[in-house]
Amino acid sequence: MEEPGEDGHGTLQPIARPFGGGGVWDRKLYSLLTDDDGEVRSCEAIPEEACSDVPRNFVLNAANGSCTKLAEQLASPGLVLPWLLDAVGAPVFLVGWLEPVRQGGSLLPQLLVSAEIRARRVRKWFWVAAGTVQALLLALMAVAVAGIGGAAAGVAVVGLLALFSVASGVGSVAFADVMGKTVPKGKRGQLLAVRASAGGALTLAAGLVVRRAVGQEAGVGVYAALIGAAAVLWLAGAGLFAAIQETPGATAGGRDAVAEIRRGIRAVGEERAFRRYLAARGLLLATELQIPFLALHARSLGLPGDALGVLMIGLALADLLGSPVWGRLADRASSRMVMTAGAAASMLALVVALALDVMGAAPGAWMVAPVFVLAGLAKAGVRLGRKTYLVDATEERDRALYVSASNTGMGALAFGYGVLGVVPQLVGMTILLLVLLGLSTLGLVASRLLPEAEQAGFGRP
Repeated sequence: MEEPGEDGHGTLQPIARPFGGGGVWDRKLYSLLTDDDGEVRSCEAIPEEACSDVPRNFVLNAANGSCTKLAEQLASPGLVLPWLLDAVGAPVFLVGWLEPVRQGGSLLPQLLVSAEIRARRVRKWFWVAAGTVQALLLALMAVAVAGIGGAAAGVAVVGLLALFSVASGVGSVAFADVMGKTVPKGKRGQLLAVRASAGGALTLAAGLVVRRAVGQEAGVGVYAALIGAAAVLWLAGAGLFAAIQETPGATAGGRDAVAEIRRGIRAVGEERAFRRYLAARGLLLATELQIPFLALHARSLGLPGDALGVLMIGLALADLLGSPVWGRLADRASSRMVMTAGAAASMLALVVALALDVMGAAPGAWMVAPVFVLAGLAKAGVRLGRKTYLVDATEERDRALYVSASNTGMGALAFGYGVLGVVPQLVGMTILLLVLLGLSTLGLVASRLLPEAEQAGFGRP
């Protein structure tokens, strides 16, 4: 096996060795959560010295995901925040900007921070700092919605969400890099699936509680409490991520922000496979942004405030049912196939929503819930597929660059999708659903035409 030098050169070949580090419970949980036999495990594409820490790191990362995934649902821009803005009497157009601000604010700054992250041999602290800031911003959001109302509350929520999203973007670059250094290839999809599934199980329980606690006309205090709970969970997630044992990585080749932007632009211009990935991801972004529009659609159908718990349950079921399948499919078959299947689920969700629209009569919450199950399956599949695809298509040396270049481009595009928020007011909700259906269809075709991740080889000569 060729050992990598300080500059990260050298290709790590698959190795098999028993894990010796971590506690007994770490190893047992790791064996339970993955398809590993508990005796000999592959350490492909991570430093050999990190092999013994894989069980402990996998479990800590999964626990971190349990906290953050539940927190994301309790303060979801796709579901909870639209309900909240409606409760405080904020203008409707602000609802249409929630998810674009969340995505755009998270993705746009990443190319600027990737060089700084690259210059650090240990990168987990970027995620820890970002998670702590996110907890603080959610706490401020809870205070703001409890103390003010109307347009001012809506602007405060969107503004704090924008800052929250910038912090999330910093954490996202660090997360991909840390996962690439601490979790072997072939286990990454399973890790992402475990994170989503555990968060889904907790969200399911939370949805049941909300279903009982929220009345027909929920008070603002209920939503403030949900956001406050999310803040506590983000803080717990930061503590868990801090405990991950990260082997110091290569720092050679670090660039300042301007050089990193130039290199990202050059990668787009010179690498056809990367451009095809960006095109597919850009179209599939509609799948990731559609849930708040579906929430607006649900409200337009006349659903009461206590339907929020039912729709949360629908999204939780999507994580529970879909994430294990998506993760194993990404690891054993193809991350490209997961992206394609996610787009298909999105198309089906929109078809069902259009059918409810045609019915005319106000449906019950449980009739609308399947739309959110399908939309949640679609979002989880597309996100897991495109993340796994990008990590598997890049080497550790250049991973932060390609993650940040891709995310920055998608951040700019996300703000363009925000324009869709005015479509219902201009031409009606049905037209918006048809536009989203068309974009999902194009995304399915584009993802199906991608090469496999191993063949794409971003950054390779």
